[in-house]
Amino acid sequence: MSRLQQRLSQVQEQIRSFAVSCDRDPTEIRLIAVSKTRPASDIRKAREAGQSAFAENYLQDAMQKIPALQDCGIEWHFIGRIQSNKTRIIAENFSWVHTLANFKHARRLHQQRPETLPPLNVCIQLNLTGEQSKAGILETQLLPLLEKLTDLPHLRLRGLMTMPPATASATQQHQVFAQLKRLRDDMNQQGYTLDTLSMGMSGDMQAAICEGATMVRIGTAIFGSRT
Repeated sequence: MSRLQQRLSQVQEQIRSFAVSCDRDPTEIRLIAVSKTRPASDIRKAREAGQSAFAENYLQDAMQKIPALQDCGIEWHFIGRIQSNKTRIIAENFSWVHTLANFKHARRLHQQRPETLPPLNVCIQLNLTGEQSKAGILETQLLPLLEKLTDLPHLRLRGLMTMPPATASATQQHQVFAQLKRLRDDMNQQGYTLDTLSMGMSGDMQAAICEGATMVRIGTAIFGSRT
């Protein structure tokens, strides 16, 4: 077993342990391996160890890997900032988008999703702490955006995504993640069927899982420090 595969196994065990400690079923939580900046060979090793879902931030980098790994049966997730001139590439090559933050991009993704593919799974990104450096909508903008997305059948609205500040304490992490879960539950009470909370990375995975994460996006803990 390679060092990468050992780290992957350790992360899987951490997810299981954190879930059990919070009285959650570990099978409710999907591991998304964040493979940005990593070579296709590393992704292939992780895939051979059983990891099937991988996330990319940078389209130029991703489009060198996706064709090279098309024999692997990978589910690709886009977690970078969306640009209008790049929506077609996203719509044609990814199964999930975690960073939807406005209706303009939603409409373009809907229009450019090939008819031969199933609807594109999308999560709305929320900026719950007001950080200028982060993308995402405000809490007050969530319901108006959800109302518009119901008219886009080539998109499948799955849930919400957020990130706490990099310097957040454990208490602050829990607060941000709990707020996202509350918003998800509030929207479902209004008739939506959101089943996904995309939250938690290598440094705050435990807090995210305890607050209800259904997807955790882990890069460094699996692949090591970025190159």
